[in-house]
Formats: sequence, C-alpha cells, structure tokens
Amino acid sequence: MSSFKNLEMAAAVSMHEHIAIKKTLFSQKAVYTPTQSVLKVFVQEYPAAEGERLERLLDMAPAKMAADIASKGKPAPSAIGQYRLEVCLSDDGQFCAAQLFRFIDFKYHPANELIICEGDGVAAIAQLVEK
Repeated sequence: MSSFKNLEMAAAVSMHEHIAIKKTLFSQKAVYTPTQSVLKVFVQEYPAAEGERLERLLDMAPAKMAADIASKGKPAPSAIGQYRLEVCLSDDGQFCAAQLFRFIDFKYHPANELIICEGDGVAAIAQLVEK
C-alpha cells in the first residue's frame, strides 16, 4: 500500500475541510475528521483501453457507475500502464477521494478532476480498488 504523502493528489485532498493530516516521526496519515477514520491509500495502474473506460466511469454518477461495473465488471489493473488511479478511502467507508492520471511526456497529468464523495457515493468508487 502506498503512502498518503506520495500521492499526486495529496495536496488537494489535504485541503478538504473534513481531512486532517497527522504527522508522526516517520509517517504521515490523513484522517476523516467527522468519524476519526484513517484514510487507506490505493494506487493502481491500467493499460490504455482500461484507463479510457475508467475515465468514462469516473465521469458517471455513482449509481450509474455501480450499475456499469455490475454489468461489465471493473477495469483490470496491470503492473505497468499509461493510467494511474489514486484512491483514498476511509476505514469506515464514509469518505472517498479519487483521481485518475495519464502518463504523458514522462509525467503524470490529471485525466479528470479530483472526485470527493461522502456517504452513499463512496461504495461505487470503493469497488474499483477493493477486492
């Protein structure tokens, strides 16, 4: 599992009003303050075809995304890919932040805007990274 401070989207997530960053001597963790739940970090890479599908999925409403994944399955990650999905998910499932990046010119560039969900919309995005 990756570290929160190594995420491309870490700065944007840490500015959210319900996120607090707690630093210790050797680590940094993000906490969803309404429930004091620690955020887990997921980073997965995808090949071009799966990344494009993922880009379309992330533009959908949560209910439509869940229905699409239920009917077609979730995009399959690969060891190395052109797309990188970063997701922060609270332990209690009440908060989720996700952003997709595309690798162009030796750098990751955002493929979509940062998505932040609280409450009911979290489950749709969580199923992309949970087994």
